[in-house]
Amino acid sequence: MTTLPRQRGLTEQAADAAIDSACRLLRLPSIRNEFNEIADRALKDQMSYRGFLAELLMAECDDRARHRSERRIKAAGFPREKSLRTFDFDANPNIDAATIHTLASCEWIKKSQPLCLIGDSGTGKSHMLIALGTEAAMKGYRVRYTLATKLVNELVEAADEKQLNKTIARYGRVDLLCIDELGYMELDRHGAELLFQVLTEREEKNSVAIASNESFGGWTKTFTDPRLCAAIVDRLTFNGTIIETGTDSYRLTTEPEPNGFKPADETRPQRPPPAAD
Repeated sequence: MTTLPRQRGLTEQAADAAIDSACRLLRLPSIRNEFNEIADRALKDQMSYRGFLAELLMAECDDRARHRSERRIKAAGFPREKSLRTFDFDANPNIDAATIHTLASCEWIKKSQPLCLIGDSGTGKSHMLIALGTEAAMKGYRVRYTLATKLVNELVEAADEKQLNKTIARYGRVDLLCIDELGYMELDRHGAELLFQVLTEREEKNSVAIASNESFGGWTKTFTDPRLCAAIVDRLTFNGTIIETGTDSYRLTTEPEPNGFKPADETRPQRPPPAAD
């Protein structure tokens, strides 16, 4: 058993050494790193002993919470960083900022409800999907991001290797499953059935958020069996939120070309000028 010597009247140097050793033993890296700064501030502000102890403990708690969020975000497997703060809502009025910020509270995840983001390429679907998934991870939810085709391929391989139940259970455990690019490629019946099993496993137990460039009426091109298509749409919309992101590319209006210039205006649909009074 490891014990630390205790004695009164320590010198400043000995006290610092004892604090460092204790923090290592108790695994309190934030207190060890920030002790001197907080101690100097406590002396300057004439904090009470209780106030000083509270500052130390809150520093440790804050850092641990931040590290947990970072681990959950990393575990989600997002392909890039996206946040609500960096989304230009003025560039795409189809996406209501108030609705998105309500979703960021994650009540829909708490209630195991689905979310569908539907719109053309470049309208902000993936940005919203990743940003809302990141918000969920920061609030303590377990999140997993995947492309639709990648998920289906993984399920097919798992079925071939007799690991399907294990794989479906793994995707069923996360609080929020984000499926991007649903509708970009046609799925054969077997792949569609496997995806349906994942959605059924999660139904009314955990949330699913999807982004698709096809309206629900066009999903028959992805899921060629009409009955299966209807069942999948039902799983993804029942008690859920549907956000249509429109057809005008948000990306073209906000991201500059490599040479630093934005795309020319003629790349976007032109609105007629207002009529004269």
